[in-house]
Amino acid sequence: MGLLSYLDSVKARDPAPRSRMEILIYPGVWALGLHRVAHRLFRWRLYFLARLINHFSRFLTAIDIHPGAKIGKNFFIDHGFTVIGETADIGDDVTIYQCVTLGGTDPANGIAGKRHPTLCDGAIIGSGSQVLGPITVGERARIGANAVVTRDVPAGAVMIGIPARATLVDAREYQKSFTPYGTPCSETYDPATQKLEILQCEVENLRKRLAELAAERDGEPEGQSRTSA
Repeated sequence: MGLLSYLDSVKARDPAPRSRMEILIYPGVWALGLHRVAHRLFRWRLYFLARLINHFSRFLTAIDIHPGAKIGKNFFIDHGFTVIGETADIGDDVTIYQCVTLGGTDPANGIAGKRHPTLCDGAIIGSGSQVLGPITVGERARIGANAVVTRDVPAGAVMIGIPARATLVDAREYQKSFTPYGTPCSETYDPATQKLEILQCEVENLRKRLAELAAERDGEPEGQSRTSA
């Protein structure tokens, strides 16, 4: 019943599979199953065997989960190319999409310890996101695609951008038990904000170009400048 319950939890979050049998061949399911074995060996201090299974899992699934990482129930990695560090702590019903890194940071005091994130129950991490350091992502928080998160995320927050910042979400979206793919783009991305950022980039490029033209003009001989004028 445990396996069936897990497969049903994946099916509830992924509209693609038509049956449980399809889910059984998902790389994320295999990676999690092999991690359960590797983590148990890691706890028994059979580190070489744990890492051996870890390397086999990475070769098979393109998902790298350190044997020391703690993972709760109903964890789902949709697709692959995900990296999860040794001291990561993942709660129940967490969903991660492709190309995510739960990465570590170098301890300031030089002492190894908690270096990777903690994801609380129901968190969703969008594709390409980087969640770095010993931070906490609160319950039901959502990290948008390609966001870079280096600070604690409150429960229920939606984070976007580099560095990640909170954005407002319609209450009807927040009340949903699960939102596929992390964030509803039409609700969370403000077109006016996007246009402003694009204009700021264009202004900065124009400033650089003007500075280059001014430098070229200042470097021309005086006679040549008059002739061209």
